[in-house]
Amino acid sequence: MKKILFCLLLSVSAVSAHADAVDSLRAFVSGVKTGEADFTQVVTSPDGAKKKTSSGHFEFARPNRFRFAYVKPFEQVIVADGQKVWIYDTDLNQVSTRRLGDALGVTPAALLAGGSLDASFSIKPLADREGMNWAEAIPKSETSAFKSLRVGFKGSELSVLEINDNFGQTSRLQFTQWRPNQALPAERFQFKPPAGADVLEQ
Repeated sequence: MKKILFCLLLSVSAVSAHADAVDSLRAFVSGVKTGEADFTQVVTSPDGAKKKTSSGHFEFARPNRFRFAYVKPFEQVIVADGQKVWIYDTDLNQVSTRRLGDALGVTPAALLAGGSLDASFSIKPLADREGMNWAEAIPKSETSAFKSLRVGFKGSELSVLEINDNFGQTSRLQFTQWRPNQALPAERFQFKPPAGADVLEQ
């Protein structure tokens, strides 16, 4: 009887821990209106043999404004100003831009900086690993740019995003130095093409 009770307690604890990750994700989307963090991104090929690593700084302000500033291995800036998404390649001095709705869609950026979690994603808890609670978000749209997104939390702090895209690649973003609900200047989410840059409208 004690063994059965112990197993039941373990099961309840596991469900509670898993539910915490779903709750943390919903709390992050509803309660964290602005934020910034450093990130490291590792993209792994479908066969797991090739990996590309990059790093930089991430900022966002709901709704639909964000800034990814890649520093290594090369500089690139991605800015969403609420109307358009701008991608600036420093080495090429080239800018591409498209409407926010077309570019954002049901993407990881929509989850991070948008405000429509349950309308766009099916959320479920996953088993704990790496000292984190995990939840999975699966896009409801059949035209999404990715298949699934796994979100890892340490307590209430977002720590990892793992994205499985439609080409079989896995992208893992590890966040550090989270600063939630910061007063971020509006100009951080504005972009003006540098003088002489080629601008491509998509």
